[in-house]
Amino acid sequence: MTDSNRENQPDKINKQYILVVSTLTFVVPIIGFGAESVMQNTALTFELFGKWFIFSAVGLRLFLAGLRQTITPAFTAKEIFHLEDKSSFPIVRELGFANLCFGLLGFFSIFITQWRTASAFSSGFYYGLAGILQLVKKPVGINEQFALWTDLVIFILLLIYFVKTI
Repeated sequence: MTDSNRENQPDKINKQYILVVSTLTFVVPIIGFGAESVMQNTALTFELFGKWFIFSAVGLRLFLAGLRQTITPAFTAKEIFHLEDKSSFPIVRELGFANLCFGLLGFFSIFITQWRTASAFSSGFYYGLAGILQLVKKPVGINEQFALWTDLVIFILLLIYFVKTI
């Protein structure tokens, strides 16, 4: 399907994508935040929320996205960027490598407190730039719009975390 044809047709909602991204961006951080607060008898602070948010919305989400982009680049190429040409797959794989690296930094930050600020800065900047690019491009369908808004929400929360912890 050409770009002009795709612009005239709404995207089919990818329920699995929406569910996974929602779970990793919102549900897991809230559960981890609440559970640790209760189990450790600690206050509900933004820093504690940030710990779980970085672990899940950055660590798990970007690591899993990186795995998927590296192993099966067709999904990202076709569903997110609307690229049908297989020649785009090596570029998507390289994006996957970057996501794996950002994801690992965020994942291990749950154990290494000092890594959280670096993760918030680097992946926050990444999410912010991705969100701005998607905003300028004007999302074609629901999957792209969802990616845009979750990227911007993550960017804002990571920016706040970064500013509060430097």
